[in-house]
Amino acid sequence: MTTRAMYPGTFDPITLGHEDLVRRAARIFDRVVVAIAANTGSKAPMFTLGERVELAKQTVGEIPGVEVMGYDGLTVEFAEHNDLNVIIRGLRAVSDFEYEFQLAAMNRHLTEVVETVFLTPTEEYTFISSTLVKEVATLGGDVSEFVSAPVRAALKKRVGRE
Repeated sequence: MTTRAMYPGTFDPITLGHEDLVRRAARIFDRVVVAIAANTGSKAPMFTLGERVELAKQTVGEIPGVEVMGYDGLTVEFAEHNDLNVIIRGLRAVSDFEYEFQLAAMNRHLTEVVETVFLTPTEEYTFISSTLVKEVATLGGDVSEFVSAPVRAALKKRVGRE
């Protein structure tokens, strides 16, 4: 059986922690789609969907078996439409678990065709979040240990610190 997975999220911006999970997922699954959500709910993204897709392509696009796509709507509908049978979710800390568990249960309720798998990041990335990276960049801090060079450049440009 071919296993095709998606790693959904807003990726605003994609971090080295995200990249770590994508690389590890690519070793497990035959195909991994980094699925970038247009609908961010209550989040106000720093980057547009097109910018987030492009930054993700520049960060993980060269990994064999990985592709990057933007999407709108329900994650499980995107998965079914693209013949993806696994949703990958990252767990950085125990505090992530409750929300991710509820999300997985809801997705399972919406469709029995798509399963959720949880991956934990390498220890050096457990504290990195897109929100913290944006805050550090906005305040003029060095984010080079947290994001790829293209993302770092985009952040500097966005916050006016070129």
